[in-house]
Amino acid sequence: MKKVLSILAASAMLAIVACGPSAEEKKKAEEKKVQDSIEAAQRNADSLAALEATMITDTTVVATEAAPAVEGAAVEAAPATK
Repeated sequence: MKKVLSILAASAMLAIVACGPSAEEKKKAEEKKVQDSIEAAQRNADSLAALEATMITDTTVVATEAAPAVEGAAVEAAPATK
């Protein structure tokens, strides 16, 4: 009976070891993970560059254009409160 249990235990250990990924598969998975990270960082950098390209760099123009709209709103609100 001990022989049978020993053989079963040894075959179970071999089956567990055989089910795992090989060293080559682990290396390929790690390389793919690194490559995916590089690609994601590049996409983020490209998106940021595109966003920066569309941003308005001169904020004084925006503030000057927005000022008349705010003044007009204040003038219209004043007669309504009388």
